[in-house]
Amino acid sequence: MSNLYGDFNQKIDYVFKVVLIGDSAVGKSQLLARFARNEFSVDSKATIGVEFQTKTIAMDQKIVKAQIWDTAGQERYRAVTSAYYRGAVGAMLVYDMTKRQSFDHIARWLEELRNHADKNIAIMLIGNKSDLASLRAVPTEDAKEFAERENLFFMETSALDSTNVETAYLTVLTEIYRSVSKKTLLANGDLDATGSASLLKGTQIIVPGPETDNQAKGGCCMSS
Repeated sequence: MSNLYGDFNQKIDYVFKVVLIGDSAVGKSQLLARFARNEFSVDSKATIGVEFQTKTIAMDQKIVKAQIWDTAGQERYRAVTSAYYRGAVGAMLVYDMTKRQSFDHIARWLEELRNHADKNIAIMLIGNKSDLASLRAVPTEDAKEFAERENLFFMETSALDSTNVETAYLTVLTEIYRSVSKKTLLANGDLDATGSASLLKGTQIIVPGPETDNQAKGGCCMSS
């Protein structure tokens, strides 16, 4: 795949809404800023209410706009829930790997997500702040087991040094794209003899830059 990112003059083929959820101060806004603008702010303030940013990418000659929503993790903003989740086809479920409590709350966030979002939503469990390895409070195996049990993707990231941030987002966006494309092919009757979407075989997302070398660090997994 060439020209994964860039200024696209072509029409947008798909708009995918992805929501960021998790406790306050786990790094949701920083993960968004790192992916959308390749920025990181040491003095980042807590998100008030809801905000979103977009990033346009190319997948199989289709132009996809990712619309990524970020909300405050504090309880007092929970009233935005139903509107926030409406139309979401992907979710980044974020905890701080140096704060066990933020991981312990993940089950509650996942329940809320599943109560409000589409049942086929693609979900990535993210253990953020992997750059603070010496302060780790959540073993990778604990998170892997949870992800496998709940059928989630899983990756450890660092918004600070950008480890696995791009890979995490692209994994979710690729899963959404494949799901949507397969539905389109099903509707058109364009499937091979095995029932698989033949046009999607061999689809590969090429992650540019040093990000690819960091994939092994994050421990990505999904149950079969």
